[in-house]
Amino acid sequence: MSAVNLKNVAVLDNPAPFVSPFQFEISYECLSPLKDDLEWKLIYVGSAEDETYDQVLESVLVGPVNVGNYRFVFQADSPDPSKIREEDIIGVTVLLLTCSYLGQEFIRVGYYVNNDYEDEQLKEEPPQKVLVDKVQRNILADKPRVTKFPINFSPEENENGEQPCPSPENVATEINAQGDEPPCSNFSSVECS
Repeated sequence: MSAVNLKNVAVLDNPAPFVSPFQFEISYECLSPLKDDLEWKLIYVGSAEDETYDQVLESVLVGPVNVGNYRFVFQADSPDPSKIREEDIIGVTVLLLTCSYLGQEFIRVGYYVNNDYEDEQLKEEPPQKVLVDKVQRNILADKPRVTKFPINFSPEENENGEQPCPSPENVATEINAQGDEPPCSNFSSVECS
């Protein structure tokens, strides 16, 4: 059983200009006290073909965390367009919100992001060089893909002879709001435990 349940992620300020900061209101509950911090990260996927273009936009430590309900606004700068191939700025990409404990990722929320010109004329006749200040991003907030990984929230128990949790690569589970495995259609009541 997970010590942390993700209750809700609300995407704020969406749609927004490409150069605007990202903002997410994150709600979660902690079912048992954690001695160390939770690490929340926001990762922008710069290219579907090459992860070297991925950018960690922000990483924040929260904790130590006691039993209870928590909510905070996670803000991150927009991606650096100079680190994205020109042909990958316009179009669909992915944004990943992750949470880890003791270096073990246990939740990942993925969103599709559509970047396009807001101006119809620029859409029909795009300029040779992308005008980043004219690009608008739209996070498809109503269709997140939530993946949870079992981790060991109490590593000191391993010293007492208990079995460690399986590695996340072997037992990742995707869930949606109804607890099914296809992508989420409504995230407002997803519990990831």
